Amino acid sequence: MIINLSALSKDSVYHTLTQVIVPRPVAWVLSEHANGKFNLAPFSYFSAVCSDPPIVMISVGKKPDGSEKDTYKNIVEREHFVIHIAGADMASAVTQSSMVLPEGESELEACHLTTENVEGFNLPRVVGAPIAMSCRLYQHSEIGNSGQKMVLGEIEKIWIDEDVLSYDEKGRMKVLPARLNPLGRLGGIEYGVLGDILRIPRPS
Repeated sequence: MIINLSALSKDSVYHTLTQVIVPRPVAWVLSEHANGKFNLAPFSYFSAVCSDPPIVMISVGKKPDGSEKDTYKNIVEREHFVIHIAGADMASAVTQSSMVLPEGESELEACHLTTENVEGFNLPRVVGAPIAMSCRLYQHSEIGNSGQKMVLGEIEKIWIDEDVLSYDEKGRMKVLPARLNPLGRLGGIEYGVLGDILRIPRPS
């Protein structure tokens, strides 16, 4: 089967991409409204794109009414945000936080989530997520034909739950994937979780 994307509608292209590019890591992004409340929303167009400096990318679409999403506005206006990696046990909360609320209202309150301060950073992290990356806005731009926004953030600090960590004989940190059990976004309403973990040595 060959799919010619140029012959599809915008919605059909999105559906197709989310079916074939799987699993996708989920960036659970906390940002700050102008009123001081916190916005929280998941994005699966997300990846690390550079390590010097350490930069991650999220891609943010529009609200159903065509206006800019609060996450994008908050990041551009205040230039800081926190990306969480949630475990499978938080799948319901991650999904619930994708609700569309009036501007300035907080998904944390609606989802009954709490936060905890991150030392040396002005935004907190969501309690329960095993990894939280405190980021500063590095660059943003508009891409495509529908006003999609690409946001690059430089990671300043990473908080990691000690329960998902181990250390090798040289003292180097290792995140234990089975304990982290991160959500992987599939198509539609589906998520993937880790099953067997393959260990395949690289060629010398």
